[in-house]
Amino acid sequence: MNRPATIDLPAANGALASLSLCALFAALGVSCANVALPTLAQAFDASFQQVQWVVIAYLLAMTTLIVSVARLGDVAGRRRLLLAGIALFAAASLVVGVAPTLWVLIATRAGQGLGAAIMMALTMALVGATVPQTRTGIAMGLLGAMSAAGTALGPSLGGVLIGTLGWRAIFLVNLALALLTLALAGRYLPPDRPDPAGVKLPVDVAGTLLLVLALGAYALGMTLGRGTFGPLNAALLLAAACTLVLFVLAEGRAASPMIALSMLRDRALSASLAGGALVSTVMMATLVVGPFYLSRALALDAAAVGLVMAVGPVAAALAGVPAGRLADRFGAARIAVAGLAAGSVALSLMPAKFGVPGYLGASASMTVSYALFQTANNTAVMASASPQQRGVLSGLLNLSRNLGLITGASVMGALFAIGAASPSLLTAQPGAMAAGMRLTFGVAAFLIVLALSISWAGRRGQVAR
Repeated sequence: MNRPATIDLPAANGALASLSLCALFAALGVSCANVALPTLAQAFDASFQQVQWVVIAYLLAMTTLIVSVARLGDVAGRRRLLLAGIALFAAASLVVGVAPTLWVLIATRAGQGLGAAIMMALTMALVGATVPQTRTGIAMGLLGAMSAAGTALGPSLGGVLIGTLGWRAIFLVNLALALLTLALAGRYLPPDRPDPAGVKLPVDVAGTLLLVLALGAYALGMTLGRGTFGPLNAALLLAAACTLVLFVLAEGRAASPMIALSMLRDRALSASLAGGALVSTVMMATLVVGPFYLSRALALDAAAVGLVMAVGPVAAALAGVPAGRLADRFGAARIAVAGLAAGSVALSLMPAKFGVPGYLGASASMTVSYALFQTANNTAVMASASPQQRGVLSGLLNLSRNLGLITGASVMGALFAIGAASPSLLTAQPGAMAAGMRLTFGVAAFLIVLALSISWAGRRGQVAR
């Protein structure tokens, strides 16, 4: 990417402000919606399995399109595409905020997810063209901080807005932020410049479509029915498996594949990606299942649910430095996996016995451990990467994380409904909700142990070579 010889600092600050806001409300798009799920189920007289799609639709669009839109930015121009993505997010937020039915809301949440994919794919790429080289590190840190702030702010802000203005307000807030960001980006982002030395890779249309179909069938197969599993679910999962095979075949023949399958032959890399997906699955389960448990089993209102769910991200931010010191002394992976496993077991048992304090302790342990795991896992993957591989590896890490998020929202949500064994989670008794938590996070603890085993096997294979 060409970097201008001189960069006007006021313009650079305005551009960086617009990119930071992109990172903020892309994260808010997920975390605000999670706390609204019980309210949406009541507002639309919908089942838990149906309102799961408010989260899944966003994640599905973001996961399957983030790599393709990054390449599209190289072809169409990053500034132009980013402005289009912000405008799409704003328009989708407006429609979601006034949606008359749940299915209109879900469809436009997918539009939000596409806008978020564009913003996530292009904000970091645009930093180099907008800020002086000496400030690149600061700018990248600011983007990460704003994304973390969006994740931490979402539950508490969403809970307050639902409690005071209603659930529609959480989406209309995103509209206001998107319009502000669009104005700043249009004013301060520099125009696209051709890069004669750059190689513009074509968009892998076939791979993108097959991945959308495979993940969509997979998520549908795990969410159709009210806690039951029938022939249609089995057919959808079979269709997902067949489509995934076609995707692998298509990627192997593509001139410019969306996923470099050859890199997955590296056992250590594959182990890191699988471990990251499993851990993200567990963390997404807390975000989807948590609001229902807190509102039904512990009888908290929307504002209180939001505050309780915000404690974990805040704890992760505050514990970052001391946790890092422990990781340096004892090993980051060891500390993180121990914390995740202990937190999963605690979350399956402690809330039923100790109420909100039990939930807070377990949730904080898991969130701090998750942040530590992500840092350790990403660093291990990127540390030995050549400059030519970093973009591809970054895309693979994001893809594995998002695949885990989709699995957590669909599969772990289905486990919760099965464990509760109630026709409707909106009328389930506290004992049923506690049973759902035991099953969900008992399985979560197993997944964490599996992630540790895979990671250990990958490192062993790397040492053996």
